[in-house]
Amino acid sequence: MSHIQVQDDQGVRIISFNRPDKRNALDLNMYKRLTEYLIEGEADNDIRAFMLHGQDNCFTSGNDVADFLKNSDLGPNHPAVRFLFCLLELKKPLVAAVSGAAVGIGTTVLLHCDLVYADNTAKFQLPFVNLALVPEAGASLLLPELVGYQKAAELLLLGESFNAETAHRLNMINEIVAHEDLLSYALSQAKKLANQPPQALQITRQLMRPHKNRVQHQMHQELEQFSARLKSDEAKSRFQAFLKK
Repeated sequence: MSHIQVQDDQGVRIISFNRPDKRNALDLNMYKRLTEYLIEGEADNDIRAFMLHGQDNCFTSGNDVADFLKNSDLGPNHPAVRFLFCLLELKKPLVAAVSGAAVGIGTTVLLHCDLVYADNTAKFQLPFVNLALVPEAGASLLLPELVGYQKAAELLLLGESFNAETAHRLNMINEIVAHEDLLSYALSQAKKLANQPPQALQITRQLMRPHKNRVQHQMHQELEQFSARLKSDEAKSRFQAFLKK
């Protein structure tokens, strides 16, 4: 069974993380699939919106650390890098439904979504500094712009987990939805987007994101520092401790 599953429903491409035994940790093949399904959906006129979700107890626990360390050359063709820049280039709207853990990329991906819904089990975390790394996906720019510098510093520098109420208060999610209604509600919102005039929707989305080049530049800066940090003794020590757990 594929660890990334896809289903098209009334103009919405639903992409789900499906690796429950590893808490939906993303390996390189999952990143490849994610990018492929997004690119295919962008080219398909019948697809007008995307939706991301995990299981009802976990969105994603972030990168598969062991797999990532074996493939740590973060060049432009690295599957994780391609996925991040694919997110930035999306023309069609992206909706997320978050239940359970949303760690690392599980939180930074939300900064590229148009609508985000979560239930009360959602736990967000940005533990990059904790692992002696730096943020990715443009989070070092997008998060301070969204929540203000001081709150962004708290989330990124301390790397502590925070709940759905905090995420909602910080405008990182649109709404907290009852656990049993989360997927159906998020899908209904995605279908509303899919029913809007597509060109007007996509152009409005672009107009609301006038600083794409600045985000792209920041993502390149982050990757340069991320690559350097991966090779540091500081990071190697933290990863060894992490993998022993």
